[in-house]
Amino acid sequence: MSAPTPIDPDSAQPRLASSTSGLELLSSAVVMVDASLCVCYVNPSAENLFAVSGRQHLGRPLNAMLGEVTGLRAALDNALSNDWSYTGQNVVVNTAPNTPLHLDCTVTPVDLPPARLLLEFRPMDAQLKVAREERLIEQQQANRELIRSLAHEIKNPLGGIRGSAQLLERELDNPEWREYTQVIIAEADRLQDLMNRLLNSHRMMHPAPLNIHDVLERVLRLILAEFANVRVQRDYDVSLPQLTADREQLIQAVLNIARNAAQAMQGAGDIILRTRAARQVTLAKKRYKLALELQVIDNGPGIPDDIRDKIFYPLVTGREGGTGLGLSIAQSFVEQHQGTIELDSAPGRTCFTIRLPIVQTGTT
Repeated sequence: MSAPTPIDPDSAQPRLASSTSGLELLSSAVVMVDASLCVCYVNPSAENLFAVSGRQHLGRPLNAMLGEVTGLRAALDNALSNDWSYTGQNVVVNTAPNTPLHLDCTVTPVDLPPARLLLEFRPMDAQLKVAREERLIEQQQANRELIRSLAHEIKNPLGGIRGSAQLLERELDNPEWREYTQVIIAEADRLQDLMNRLLNSHRMMHPAPLNIHDVLERVLRLILAEFANVRVQRDYDVSLPQLTADREQLIQAVLNIARNAAQAMQGAGDIILRTRAARQVTLAKKRYKLALELQVIDNGPGIPDDIRDKIFYPLVTGREGGTGLGLSIAQSFVEQHQGTIELDSAPGRTCFTIRLPIVQTGTT
């Protein structure tokens, strides 16, 4: 590349600031270069992707930051000469030894002196992951709607069955026969409770400012009261700001996950409740500067491979006697908070990761 044109970071950045403020929140990596292909802007996503300091690279040649990228130099020269856009797929960038990045790259001419070209990079793996997550969410929502529709249809006849069993019981003189009506009533009540849980997973939210660690302490006490041989460890980031959320929904979501973990470990094992801050993350197709990352980690046997991809579906369970509703309800509550929930499981370590946006006044 040609010799760099020196750029004073303190003078170049203010000139671009008014035009690049929106780029700060993008999940895709954005780099701007001048006519000499020297860097004049790097957004936070690009700093994270390429593991560089944008400020240190201002005024330096692009290849000092990305290395020699096959075919990219010719595309950039062409874009400058002809004022054309360029899109390249599976562009390989080697910013670190033995860890090539496979990216899609779009080059767009701009008129934001000193910037002449805007380069946008998207990891191919990330795009495939987002597409897969969107398909799974759509499928899970369709399944939940089907289950809720069935629950409505089942709930009404249950009342009639229970009432008829009660009337029949009054007419029976033989106590042994009444045992059968008691079975009918008890099973009708159990199914009624199951239907109510299915139908109430989308109840109205009541958001309010809260400290996530108060929620986790409540979950911790409930788990220890129910499972005496489970050890719960705290790994909290106490500097996290308050979250605006529905306290009861979050307690129920985390409790369902932790209780599943304790049951999978047959009531004896270790659970870790961990909180961290996550920066510049995309949740529900929206970019946030700050989010809460909450992990529930256990050292149990792991989730079987055959149900791992559908573990959040209603009525799917790997435990005998389980209803398969706990994780489905947890996911519903997290999604109502515009968050995400992910699973990473192997024998000896299962980790559920919940990410929730932290929206501070005047920011997203």
